[in-house]
Amino acid sequence: MKFLVIHGAGMNMRGKSQVEIFGPMTLLEYDDRIRGFAAKLGVEVEIFHSNIEGEVINRLYAAHDEGFTGAIINPAGFTRGYPALVAAIGNVGFPTVEVHISNPARRGTTSDVATACLGTVSGFGIAGYALALRGLRDRGNG
Repeated sequence: MKFLVIHGAGMNMRGKSQVEIFGPMTLLEYDDRIRGFAAKLGVEVEIFHSNIEGEVINRLYAAHDEGFTGAIINPAGFTRGYPALVAAIGNVGFPTVEVHISNPARRGTTSDVATACLGTVSGFGIAGYALALRGLRDRGNG
């Protein structure tokens, strides 16, 4: 099983700004932890970050063509107002799970991306990625 992990707009600023909301971990630290979660679950991950919506869409479509099993997206700045991204998630032939480190609903934000996803995990910090990976793995084995 191979999963694509997408970090959306602004994720490169983790650990540099808004640490009171998202904590002190940097994006590179996220990536290391995600790879560790994947190894423990016996799955492969490819991690991709972009601040450009079209690049994220292109990577999703390429992952579809490459036979990926699923995807996890932390849309960050793409959470609302990106209908082309939402459409792309709905068009790929694998399930996608949305992950947020914090709980956006606590700040009054609802996610457009969630409408195209199998499920969402929010508010559990970096552990949300482990939960999403396990859910995708277990769903695929079921």
